[in-house]
Amino acid sequence: MALFPRRIAGRYAMLGRADNETISLAYSDDLYEWSTGATIIEPRWPWEFVQIGNCGSPIEIAEGWLVLTHGVGPMRNYALGACLLDRNDPSKLLGRMTYPLVRADATERKGYVPNVTYSCGALLHDRTLILPYAVADSFTTFATMPVDRLLTAMR
Repeated sequence: MALFPRRIAGRYAMLGRADNETISLAYSDDLYEWSTGATIIEPRWPWEFVQIGNCGSPIEIAEGWLVLTHGVGPMRNYALGACLLDRNDPSKLLGRMTYPLVRADATERKGYVPNVTYSCGALLHDRTLILPYAVADSFTTFATMPVDRLLTAMR
């Protein structure tokens, strides 16, 4: 689960994966009681067919809420992606990556948990995304990408 960094329309908002397969959006007036949550993102592409989840809290940018995701595809391969939600109504999906942003390459597949890239969140510096992530539960590294390039990769 990941809280949005500010209230939306006066309510707290949170992303989660209550059904172990999709990303849902829930709201609360007091942080103690939460709505059931509605599914807003379902697995769609081969690299996320098994399940999709968020990686940390959404990041607010001028275009909307940038949400980093992890998808689980065939053979339990974990890859990282991203999507964009509407700033005022995050139940509206504005765009998402059709291909992974980050995935383990041939030299990074071996480790404690093979074929896995995973992140717990990212930072934004000006318009550059700084994405720390782990590979095969064996080491960590990071990637950087201009937000404009990331948004261009979404449909």
